[in-house]
Amino acid sequence: MKPQLSRRQMLGHSSLAVGTCASLAGASGTFARAQTTDGAAKKDPFGYCFNTATIRGQQLPIEQQIEIAAKAGYQAIEPWMHDLAAYQQQDKSLPDLKKRIADLGLTVESAIGFASWIVDDDTRRAEGLEDAKRDMALVKQIGGQRIAAPPVGTTKQTNLNLFKAAERYRALLELGDRMEIIPQVEVWGFSKSLSRLSETTFVAVESGHPKACILPDVYHIYKGGSDFNSLKLLSGSAFHVFHMNDYPADPPRKTISDADRVYPGDGIAPLNSMLRGLAENGFCGMLSLELFNRDYWKQDPLLVAKTGLAKMRASVRKALNVI
Repeated sequence: MKPQLSRRQMLGHSSLAVGTCASLAGASGTFARAQTTDGAAKKDPFGYCFNTATIRGQQLPIEQQIEIAAKAGYQAIEPWMHDLAAYQQQDKSLPDLKKRIADLGLTVESAIGFASWIVDDDTRRAEGLEDAKRDMALVKQIGGQRIAAPPVGTTKQTNLNLFKAAERYRALLELGDRMEIIPQVEVWGFSKSLSRLSETTFVAVESGHPKACILPDVYHIYKGGSDFNSLKLLSGSAFHVFHMNDYPADPPRKTISDADRVYPGDGIAPLNSMLRGLAENGFCGMLSLELFNRDYWKQDPLLVAKTGLAKMRASVRKALNVI
C-alpha cells in the first residue's frame, strides 16, 4: 500500500493544490487561486477583500464603498453592520444591493458585527444572540457568507471561562446554521479575553462544531502578544478570511492602537514568513484589508483602496515569489 501524502506534500503538487483549494471553496464559498505546474510561474493563491473600515473616515454610504472596492480591483467586500443597517433604515432594498454587488463582480466574504454572544450574563447574552440573528439576516440578504464574532462585552474581563466561551460560540454557530451564515470567532488583541491566538483557537476547537473558524488579524496578533510562528500550527481551513494590515515599530506594543495600523509592507510585521506559512498550510481564502488610519481617512478613498490592494499584492509577491 502506498503511503498517503501529507497536506503539505499535497500542496507541493500543483494539481492537488488546486483540488484542495477547490474543496475549501465549495465549503466556504471562496474561489480558488491555483498554482501552476512545476517550472511555470506561480499564481497568487489568495483572494483580496476590502474591509470598509479602511475608508470609514470619509463617511461614504455603502453603495459608494462597494463601487470603490470594485474600481480598485478587489474581488470581495467586508462591510460593517452599521452601514448595512443605515442602508436598510433608509427603506432601500437589500436585494437590490445584493444585485449591485454581484453586478460589480464582488462577493461578500464577511461582515463586521458586534453582538454580545460571549458574555456571562444570561440576559445580555440572549439579547446578543438576537442581535446576531438580526445581523446575520442582513448579511444573508446581500449574499454574504460570514460574520465576525469578536468577544464584545468581555474586553475588560480577566476571568472569562474559555470552556464556557466555547459553549457560547457553539450556540452562535448553531444560530448561524439556521441563518446560513458562519460566525468567525475573532482575535482581539486589545481585549483581556480572546486577546491571544491560542485563546481564540481554544474556543473554536472546544466548540466542537464542524464550521468553527477563526478570524485573525495581523495587528491583533501582535497587540495581543502572540507569536506569528503559532499560525504554522493551524491548518489553512481554520480561516476563511484574514485581516491584513501592518504596524510600525513605534508606538510600542503596550500603547499601539487601531489607528496606528499602516499598509501591508509599510511596517515591521513578519509578513513574509506569515504569508508563506499560510500558503504552506493550505490557506486559499481572502486577505481582507482592514485599516483605521486617520491619515488615510483624509485621502481620496479610491486612492486608499488602490494603494492598499497594491501593497497587499506586493507583500504576497515578495513572500511567495508569485507573479
